[in-house]
Amino acid sequence: MSKQPMDRLGKLQRAVVELVWELGEATVRQVWERLYPGKQVSYTTILAAMQRLEKSGWLRHRAEGKSNVYVPTRTREQAGVSSVRTFVQRMFDGNALLMFRHLVEEGELSDEELQELQKLISKKRKERQK
Repeated sequence: MSKQPMDRLGKLQRAVVELVWELGEATVRQVWERLYPGKQVSYTTILAAMQRLEKSGWLRHRAEGKSNVYVPTRTREQAGVSSVRTFVQRMFDGNALLMFRHLVEEGELSDEELQELQKLISKKRKERQK
């Protein structure tokens, strides 16, 4: 599985991964036709991007006839968790409390958002008491 966070992928690679998540699995041709119906980007560019994504652990493939069908190696949620962890580590030296403090103090959170945060905190406390 890839150690590279989603935010480190290039624009094309992110678009490819997003589309494969959306479709569940896809061939190079399906990705190419969906992302670039006007053929602004060549088929081989998409092929190379998908091969790089496979090398870096984002995709894997299986052969079906003359085509390779690519599938994601992790879910969107798993990639999101990894990106958030990397972000917190990089920007807040791994201290999630500093990040939350910054978001609460510097952000413009609505009353509804603050209530939601309170609910999440209460839920987490209850889970720990079990």
